[in-house]
Amino acid sequence: MARMNVRCSQETYRGLMSDAVLDDPGFLAVRERFWTAALTDERYRENRVAVAERDGELIGIAMSGPPLDAGAAGARQLYVLYVYAAGHGTGAGPALLEAVVDPEESVALWVADPNPRAQAFYRKHGFVADGAAPVEGGVREIRMVRGRYLVRDRRKLALSCTTVRVCDLPGYCNRVGHVGAAWSCAW
Repeated sequence: MARMNVRCSQETYRGLMSDAVLDDPGFLAVRERFWTAALTDERYRENRVAVAERDGELIGIAMSGPPLDAGAAGARQLYVLYVYAAGHGTGAGPALLEAVVDPEESVALWVADPNPRAQAFYRKHGFVADGAAPVEGGVREIRMVRGRYLVRDRRKLALSCTTVRVCDLPGYCNRVGHVGAAWSCAW
Protein backbone atom coordinates (compact mmCIF):
# COMPACT_ATOMS: atom_id res chain seq x y z
CA MET A 1 0.00 0.00 0.00
CA ALA A 2 2.84 2.38 0.81
CA ARG A 3 4.51 1.75 -2.57
CA MET A 4 1.22 2.38 -4.33
CA ASN A 5 0.66 5.56 -2.31
CA VAL A 6 4.12 6.86 -3.31
CA ARG A 7 3.77 5.94 -6.99
CA CYS A 8 0.29 7.49 -7.24
CA SER A 9 1.56 10.62 -5.52
CA GLN A 10 4.34 10.83 -8.08
CA GLU A 11 1.90 10.30 -10.97
CA THR A 12 -0.63 12.78 -9.61
CA TYR A 13 1.43 15.57 -8.13
CA ARG A 14 4.43 15.76 -10.53
CA GLY A 15 4.52 19.42 -11.53
CA LEU A 16 2.43 20.50 -8.53
CA MET A 17 4.88 19.47 -5.84
CA SER A 18 8.63 19.67 -5.76
CA ASP A 19 10.45 16.75 -7.38
CA ALA A 20 12.71 16.76 -4.31
CA VAL A 21 9.68 15.83 -2.17
CA LEU A 22 8.23 13.29 -4.60
CA ASP A 23 11.58 11.59 -5.25
CA ASP A 24 12.89 11.77 -1.68
CA PRO A 25 14.42 8.35 -0.83
CA GLY A 26 12.69 8.54 2.57
CA PHE A 27 9.21 9.07 1.09
CA LEU A 28 8.46 5.34 0.98
CA ALA A 29 9.53 4.83 4.62
CA VAL A 30 7.25 7.68 5.71
CA ARG A 31 4.30 6.12 3.84
CA GLU A 32 5.13 2.67 5.30
CA ARG A 33 4.93 4.11 8.83
CA PHE A 34 1.70 5.89 7.93
CA TRP A 35 -0.01 2.75 6.58
CA THR A 36 1.28 0.54 9.39
CA ALA A 37 -0.25 2.91 11.94
CA ALA A 38 -3.46 3.37 9.95
CA LEU A 39 -4.00 -0.38 9.74
CA THR A 40 -2.84 -1.51 13.17
CA ASP A 41 -3.07 1.33 15.72
CA GLU A 42 -6.20 1.24 17.90
CA ARG A 43 -6.51 5.04 17.57
CA TYR A 44 -7.60 4.55 13.96
CA ARG A 45 -10.21 1.84 14.56
CA GLU A 46 -12.98 4.03 13.05
CA ASN A 47 -11.15 4.31 9.74
CA ARG A 48 -12.39 2.35 6.73
CA VAL A 49 -9.79 1.08 4.28
CA ALA A 50 -10.34 -0.60 0.91
CA VAL A 51 -8.12 -1.78 -1.92
CA ALA A 52 -8.84 -2.48 -5.58
CA GLU A 53 -7.08 -5.29 -7.40
CA ARG A 54 -6.90 -6.38 -11.00
CA ASP A 55 -5.34 -9.71 -11.94
CA GLY A 56 -4.01 -10.06 -8.39
CA GLU A 57 -2.23 -6.69 -8.50
CA LEU A 58 -3.09 -3.71 -6.33
CA ILE A 59 -4.40 -0.85 -8.51
CA GLY A 60 -6.15 1.38 -5.97
CA ILE A 61 -6.46 2.29 -2.30
CA ALA A 62 -8.90 4.37 -0.26
CA MET A 63 -9.34 5.35 3.38
CA SER A 64 -11.86 7.43 5.28
CA GLY A 65 -12.38 8.22 8.93
CA PRO A 66 -13.62 10.82 11.37
CA PRO A 67 -13.17 14.44 10.19
CA LEU A 68 -9.75 15.91 10.95
CA ASP A 69 -10.85 19.53 10.50
CA ALA A 70 -11.56 21.30 13.79
CA GLY A 71 -15.26 22.04 14.08
CA ALA A 72 -16.23 19.90 11.09
CA ALA A 73 -19.84 18.80 11.21
CA GLY A 74 -19.60 16.05 8.61
CA ALA A 75 -19.73 12.41 9.55
CA ARG A 76 -16.57 11.37 7.67
CA GLN A 77 -13.55 12.61 5.79
CA LEU A 78 -12.09 10.89 2.76
CA TYR A 79 -8.37 10.83 3.52
CA VAL A 80 -7.04 8.82 0.59
CA LEU A 81 -8.33 7.67 -2.80
CA TYR A 82 -5.66 6.72 -5.29
CA VAL A 83 -5.87 4.62 -8.44
CA TYR A 84 -2.86 4.08 -10.68
CA ALA A 85 -3.19 6.14 -13.88
CA ALA A 86 -3.38 2.88 -15.86
CA GLY A 87 -6.46 1.97 -13.78
CA HIS A 88 -8.38 5.20 -14.47
CA GLY A 89 -11.71 4.51 -16.13
CA THR A 90 -11.91 0.91 -14.90
CA GLY A 91 -14.50 1.57 -12.18
CA ALA A 92 -11.96 1.13 -9.41
CA GLY A 93 -12.33 4.74 -8.18
CA PRO A 94 -16.12 4.67 -7.72
CA ALA A 95 -15.93 1.22 -6.12
CA LEU A 96 -13.28 2.39 -3.65
CA LEU A 97 -15.25 5.53 -2.80
CA GLU A 98 -18.39 3.50 -2.16
CA ALA A 99 -16.43 1.01 -0.04
CA VAL A 100 -15.16 3.63 2.42
CA VAL A 101 -17.97 6.21 2.42
CA ASP A 102 -21.64 5.37 2.84
CA PRO A 103 -23.69 7.30 0.25
CA GLU A 104 -25.94 8.61 3.05
CA GLU A 105 -23.06 10.01 5.14
CA SER A 106 -21.96 13.62 4.97
CA VAL A 107 -18.35 13.65 3.90
CA ALA A 108 -15.55 16.09 3.13
CA LEU A 109 -12.23 15.71 1.35
CA TRP A 110 -9.27 17.83 0.28
CA VAL A 111 -8.09 17.73 -3.33
CA ALA A 112 -5.09 19.42 -4.94
CA ASP A 113 -5.83 22.37 -7.17
CA PRO A 114 -5.26 22.15 -10.02
CA ASN A 115 -6.16 18.48 -10.32
CA PRO A 116 -8.99 18.63 -12.87
CA ARG A 117 -9.39 14.88 -13.27
CA ALA A 118 -9.85 14.26 -9.53
CA GLN A 119 -12.09 17.30 -9.11
CA ALA A 120 -14.31 16.13 -12.00
CA PHE A 121 -14.46 12.64 -10.47
CA TYR A 122 -15.62 14.02 -7.13
CA ARG A 123 -18.17 16.36 -8.77
CA LYS A 124 -19.55 13.37 -10.68
CA HIS A 125 -20.06 11.69 -7.30
CA GLY A 126 -21.94 14.62 -5.78
CA PHE A 127 -19.17 16.65 -4.17
CA VAL A 128 -18.97 20.44 -4.44
CA ALA A 129 -16.23 22.87 -3.46
CA ASP A 130 -17.19 24.77 -0.31
CA GLY A 131 -14.80 27.70 -0.74
CA ALA A 132 -12.00 26.58 1.60
CA ALA A 133 -8.69 26.64 -0.29
CA PRO A 134 -5.56 26.74 1.85
CA VAL A 135 -2.03 26.43 0.51
CA GLU A 136 0.05 23.84 2.33
CA GLY A 137 3.59 22.86 1.41
CA GLY A 138 3.30 25.01 -1.71
CA VAL A 139 0.21 23.10 -2.93
CA ARG A 140 -3.23 24.71 -3.03
CA GLU A 141 -6.01 22.38 -1.94
CA ILE A 142 -9.75 22.82 -2.09
CA ARG A 143 -12.24 21.22 0.25
CA MET A 144 -15.14 19.43 -1.39
CA VAL A 145 -18.20 18.25 0.51
CA ARG A 146 -21.18 15.98 -0.07
CA GLY A 147 -24.36 15.52 1.92
CA ARG A 148 -25.38 17.60 4.92
CA TYR A 149 -22.31 19.54 5.96
CA LEU A 150 -21.62 22.61 8.04
CA VAL A 151 -19.99 25.20 5.79
CA ARG A 152 -18.04 28.43 6.17
CA ASP A 153 -20.88 30.66 7.27
CA ARG A 154 -21.99 27.98 9.77
CA ARG A 155 -25.35 27.42 8.05
CA LYS A 156 -26.32 23.88 7.15
CA LEU A 157 -27.07 23.46 3.47
CA ALA A 158 -28.74 20.28 2.32
CA LEU A 159 -27.59 19.02 -1.04
CA SER A 160 -30.11 16.93 -2.91
CA CYS A 161 -31.07 16.04 -6.44
CA THR A 162 -34.21 18.18 -6.42
CA THR A 163 -33.45 21.15 -4.20
CA VAL A 164 -32.58 24.70 -5.15
CA ARG A 165 -30.85 26.57 -2.34
CA VAL A 166 -30.00 30.20 -1.83
CA CYS A 167 -26.25 30.19 -1.93
CA ASP A 168 -23.93 33.12 -1.25
CA LEU A 169 -20.76 31.03 -1.27
CA PRO A 170 -18.65 31.72 -4.38
CA GLY A 171 -17.94 28.51 -6.24
CA TYR A 172 -20.20 26.43 -3.98
CA CYS A 173 -22.36 24.86 -6.65
CA ASN A 174 -19.98 25.17 -9.55
CA ARG A 175 -21.67 22.45 -11.63
CA VAL A 176 -24.36 24.79 -12.94
CA GLY A 177 -24.82 28.44 -13.76
CA HIS A 178 -25.75 31.16 -11.31
CA VAL A 179 -29.30 32.51 -11.62
CA GLY A 180 -29.93 35.54 -9.43
CA ALA A 181 -29.30 34.50 -5.83
CA ALA A 182 -30.17 30.83 -6.34
CA TRP A 183 -27.97 27.97 -7.39
CA SER A 184 -29.47 24.85 -8.87
CA CYS A 185 -27.85 21.96 -7.07
CA ALA A 186 -29.50 19.25 -9.15
CA TRP A 187 -27.12 16.45 -10.09
